This record gives sequence, C-alpha cells and structure tokens, in this order.
Amino acid sequence: MAWVYLLIAGLFEVTWAIGLKYAEGFTRLVPSVITVVGMILSVVLLGLALRELPVGTGYAVWTGIGTVGAAILGMILFQEPATAIRLGCIALIVVGIIGLKFAA
Repeated sequence: MAWVYLLIAGLFEVTWAIGLKYAEGFTRLVPSVITVVGMILSVVLLGLALRELPVGTGYAVWTGIGTVGAAILGMILFQEPATAIRLGCIALIVVGIIGLKFAA
C-alpha cells in the first residue's frame, strides 16, 4: 500500500506544481485553492508512504514523479521545449525511479 500512497502523492505533487503556474502568484482563487489542497494531500500521502518505505527512496521517487510529470505537462500545456536532451533527461529520471522501486 505504501507504493500506492507514494504514486498518488507524486500525482498530487504534479497537480500543485502545475497549479502554481495557473495560480499566478496566488492571485487567482480557484487555482490557488487547488494548489494548496494538492500540496497538503501530497505531503500527507508521502508521510503515509514513509511509514513503510525508506525515507531516501520515498522522497526520491516522490520528487521524481513530480519532476517528470511537471516537465511533461509543461511541454504539453505551456509549450515548453521538448528537445531530445530534455526528453533524454526525463527518461533517465524515470529509469532512476524504477531502479529505486526495485531496490527498496
């Protein structure tokens, strides 16, 4: 169950990271509320996952999911560059996340 909590926590991390862009410095109410709720849920679920997982593994996977998700959605939603080097680096992060999953 810890890995499920961690996956969902990572998805909420993506939610709040993208929400920060839409909140425009917390000047827009609905995106700001979504962002703050995403932050809270992300950290709470990370805490639940860390009851069973090593902190280094859990934190690295959590941030990795957030990083990959935010980078991909940034390319899709905000037309950020999708260069070969950028995609290759994202792939390396994914490989690291998978490696940590199997090493835990």
